[in-house]
Amino acid sequence: MTRVAVVKGGRSLERQVSLRSGGRVEAALGRLGHDVVSVDVGLDLIQRLREAQPEVAFVALHGRDGEDGTVQELLEILDVPYTGSGVLACARAMDKVLAKHLMVDSGIPTPEFFAFSETAFRDLGAADALPAIEERLSFPIVVKPSSQGSALGIKFAATAADVPAALVAAFSYDSKVLLERHVAGRELAVSLLDGRPLPVVEAVPQEDRFYDFESRYDIGATDFVCPAELPETVTERVQELAVATYELLGLAGFGRVDLMLDADSEPYVLEANPIPGLTETSLLPQAAEAAGIGFDSLVERLLELS
Repeated sequence: MTRVAVVKGGRSLERQVSLRSGGRVEAALGRLGHDVVSVDVGLDLIQRLREAQPEVAFVALHGRDGEDGTVQELLEILDVPYTGSGVLACARAMDKVLAKHLMVDSGIPTPEFFAFSETAFRDLGAADALPAIEERLSFPIVVKPSSQGSALGIKFAATAADVPAALVAAFSYDSKVLLERHVAGRELAVSLLDGRPLPVVEAVPQEDRFYDFESRYDIGATDFVCPAELPETVTERVQELAVATYELLGLAGFGRVDLMLDADSEPYVLEANPIPGLTETSLLPQAAEAAGIGFDSLVERLLELS
């Protein structure tokens, strides 16, 4: 039996998702016979961890503070082992702009993009560059905050007239945004366990909507196909890119890489998630199940990899 602190909740916009992930993990750890301490992250985090004296922390904290390396840094200061990736890997993956620049430098295909900080728009006249960007990317353009998960703040700009409102929405979530060429096609995800790819999942949102926050977490809003119905060569290519992205960013333990597959069956990596969801509708547990790994076994394995 191991004393495990499940770190969850927090203050990010993904708080409710994190609580759901953490709750499922706690239930699994209880069934596995571990001594579980539930830690909802707040101002008393350090005090609670010191009082709990866990042997390991299971990080189920999504979004800000959880996936950007913040809580991992604190756990290292306290000398508490933890699940998932380290500080630097989390920081790389959470910053979509940085991650995409690293992908481009490494030859990993990712949709063309441009990025701006709020300061560039406010003080450096970056808005005057928008027509050139729009011409080079072509419409529709995806506008997204740099450091948000669960598709929060993502807007589609079908025309130049849609771009300003999309930028305002994205800047409400983050001080840095990216404008990305839209890749029409199939939405795929490859979860990885200890660096090895699990079966590919395809997300098929209902009512022709994209895979947004509601589609991800409202049961029945999205159909999931796992393993995705793909030619073997395409499956191998998608998994290969996921592994390359995982290794490039330095992820460890587990992670998820999201991709788009265009009409010509060419895959493009969108982003990597260092702490993917563990809810009832999350993709990692579905992929693990397809690989013959039940949820309790998945949680136990993640604990072993901490």
